[in-house]
Amino acid sequence: MSAAVLSPTPAPVQAAAPALSPAAREAIADLLERYGQALDDDRVEEWSGFFEPDGVYQVTTRENQLAGRPIGIVLCEGRGMLDDRVKALRIANIFESHTHRHVMGRPLIEPRADGCCEVRTSFVIYRTMYTGETEVFATGRYDDVLKPGPQGWRIAQRRVVLDSRMVDTLMVYPL
Repeated sequence: MSAAVLSPTPAPVQAAAPALSPAAREAIADLLERYGQALDDDRVEEWSGFFEPDGVYQVTTRENQLAGRPIGIVLCEGRGMLDDRVKALRIANIFESHTHRHVMGRPLIEPRADGCCEVRTSFVIYRTMYTGETEVFATGRYDDVLKPGPQGWRIAQRRVVLDSRMVDTLMVYPL
């Protein structure tokens, strides 16, 4: 008897992601920088405008993500929840006056076949209290899905993954 030679099962063919133009990459980097600047300049009312109408914003920790825990610290689904968070910040929350400063790394942009892009950006956020004391408030990364549209790129999904599981209770501003 002769042994039959089995050939490996071919992998399913996936549509290749289209190449992203330098202009599109620049527009994505600009969106991310404008996001940080709006928050740093206390223009939080503009925050939800960076998202798609059904966009998702989540804050979690590296530990939760590595353990496969879907539980996060913050979850906002849709612009309505994003706007409610800003209203609470302005009206209901009581906290010491402070400012943030975002410092972001170069985004790693991976185009997808559906026209969206997966984008990973490292960040450090410094917090300066009304006393003048400045400290590192948060470090981590943004894991984003960005979607192109008539008004440019918008965030369809932003997962903020904090490096530390120690989260300050003064996390009133979006990260």
